[in-house]
Amino acid sequence: MAQVTGSLRPGGRTAKTRDAAHAAVRALMASGGPSAVTMAAVAEQAGVHQTTLYRRWRTTEALVLDVAADDVASAFPVPATGDLRADLTAYVDHLLDDLARPGSLGFFRAVVAASETEGVEVAQELTAPRIDQFRAMLEADGAPELSTVDLFELVLAPVFTWALLGGFPAGPDADRRPDGARLVDNVLAVRASRKRARTAG
Repeated sequence: MAQVTGSLRPGGRTAKTRDAAHAAVRALMASGGPSAVTMAAVAEQAGVHQTTLYRRWRTTEALVLDVAADDVASAFPVPATGDLRADLTAYVDHLLDDLARPGSLGFFRAVVAASETEGVEVAQELTAPRIDQFRAMLEADGAPELSTVDLFELVLAPVFTWALLGGFPAGPDADRRPDGARLVDNVLAVRASRKRARTAG
């Protein structure tokens, strides 16, 4: 399967092309909205050939999704101070606040749609920068008992399932949402249990 997104971060000329294409998409979106973003317009704005863009992203939608993934990772970084409880709490609180906003699931839905139409590899590429941030958080704390898969299963999966099922309703129940502290406690409990088992072994 051909690569359809540019979410991997190679160096050199390829990185410059990706940066130029991303800047062009943002400029076109700001000046003309989504309809202004076409491969031809991006190529002209970025100063690259359309064939280069099609070879790297294949579709305009894949390019726009790659830009969105980059923006999400940059604007909403995962903290990595070395204090896992504090970092997870800050991240989960921010995530829950963000998901309470109307339209906040747009990028998540777009990634799911892309994985269904283009293949799961696309979703994996789009989420790679975020996974790298989670890995850095675990490494900063020195948590070998935990993996990014654990964070997905214990934090992301329940939160996004809750959001998709209407867990952030409007009206008098607008403050109803998952218990972030409990999610963090679950992660730390799994870590403690595995640490005890490793020490005992």
